[in-house]
Amino acid sequence: MVFFVSLICCAAALASAGFLYQWFGAHRDRRLYAGLGRWISIGNGCKLYMLEKGSGGPTVLFEAGIAATNLNWCHIQDMVSEFTHTASYDRGGLGWSSPSNTVRTPGNIAIELNAMLEAAGIKPPYVLVGHSFGGLVMRRYALLYPENVAGIILVDPMRCEEWPPLNPEKQALLDRGAKLSGYAVPIARSGLARLAVTSLLCRSGRLSTFLAGAAGKGGMHVLGRIKSEVGKMPEAVWPIVAAHWSRPGYYVGMSDHIVAVPDTVREMQNAEPIFGIPILLLTPITSSPLTDECLACIGDNIQQVIAPESEHWIHLDEPDLVIDSIREMVMATSSMTVEVIA
Repeated sequence: MVFFVSLICCAAALASAGFLYQWFGAHRDRRLYAGLGRWISIGNGCKLYMLEKGSGGPTVLFEAGIAATNLNWCHIQDMVSEFTHTASYDRGGLGWSSPSNTVRTPGNIAIELNAMLEAAGIKPPYVLVGHSFGGLVMRRYALLYPENVAGIILVDPMRCEEWPPLNPEKQALLDRGAKLSGYAVPIARSGLARLAVTSLLCRSGRLSTFLAGAAGKGGMHVLGRIKSEVGKMPEAVWPIVAAHWSRPGYYVGMSDHIVAVPDTVREMQNAEPIFGIPILLLTPITSSPLTDECLACIGDNIQQVIAPESEHWIHLDEPDLVIDSIREMVMATSSMTVEVIA
């Protein structure tokens, strides 16, 4: 009896230590890493975290992939801010932003993005840059607020035909992703996620490798993917990535985005084309190019460029291609603005 009581006490003490470790770590992370940006209130108790750099115009706005944050654009934003004003942000439920209170569809997110820009006093015109799911957000923004948009760059945008309900076979993948995100929430609250990701991104990686190995082949596969993609980002942001992945709210936000994919597809599959706005679409060499018919469904002034050395994360695989594409779009739209004024 005494043994079991002692065991329960030890377990309770370890659990309490884990929760305290997570609580103090979260406060430390926010103090150390969030100071470069600012929080913009968009109403209903929601605040979005935004990071601005550079000066001049037009403003280049960055929208990340489905579970990514402003960190995904760190290097690109630094380079682009050398020749124009830039803004990146974390969508509701991700990064340093507050939890979302709407379904994570492109239409809802575009409305929140516009509210953030208005509240922050960032005036149009904008050049929109969106990766993957973020490409759909930028398309929807341009359809809702065409008068604000000078140009669009879509970096391997999400293809609706690849996801449910158009492709029901992928529903199991979404269900699994949402379930794993749900499992991760209590793990993060206990401090174990912080131990694992800190080991992976900030220390030797031995603990994260051990935990991934204990999870079997699936765990090692996920670990390999994380190392590969995060390894392409500047090393200075790795501790901030670890801070985000240590938060329970990150996994709630990830799940919200994953669960909303079918609603996203329903919203965007028959979206009208964007008229009169120049669009550049970057497609990786590992994917089939979009047909002329598919391109016409996106917009009437669209050009597709193949990224010859990239997989899905073109802005990480070939950052210079993305930077040069943005520079050309900024110069072209700036020239058009000057001509209109003249």
